[in-house]
Amino acid sequence: MTPAERAARVGEAMFAADTASKHTMGMQLLAVEPGRAVMRMVVQPLHLNGHQICHGGFIFTLADSTFAFACNSHNRNAVAAGCSIEFLKPAHAGDVLTCEGLERTLQGRHGIYDMQVSNQKGEVVAMFRGKSALIPGTVFPEEVA
Repeated sequence: MTPAERAARVGEAMFAADTASKHTMGMQLLAVEPGRAVMRMVVQPLHLNGHQICHGGFIFTLADSTFAFACNSHNRNAVAAGCSIEFLKPAHAGDVLTCEGLERTLQGRHGIYDMQVSNQKGEVVAMFRGKSALIPGTVFPEEVA
């Protein structure tokens, strides 16, 4: 299996079981490649806070979900060990937010990943950096040569 096929299979397996991202948040998984993932979410009225802008927790969740797909894309179970987010621009009802996550480094048990959340105009809404930690297991069973 090629790295690209492995990543795509990880994405399919994880998204099938991801009730939070898929059903609660209404996210779409657009791509999973080795060390990369892309997700999308339309800001709904239920995502708005008291200022009538998208609650930062929902933007964070989009970035965190994208991070999960990117850091598990090698079919080695990975979890978040830490993260930070910078909110740069508000998102409003009807905005289409796309998050692209990229692996910056993967050494030993830890990886560093950057997520960029942009709106439909290409404006950067938020930047998220996550640190992953590998834990035992795989997303799907795979024989190691």
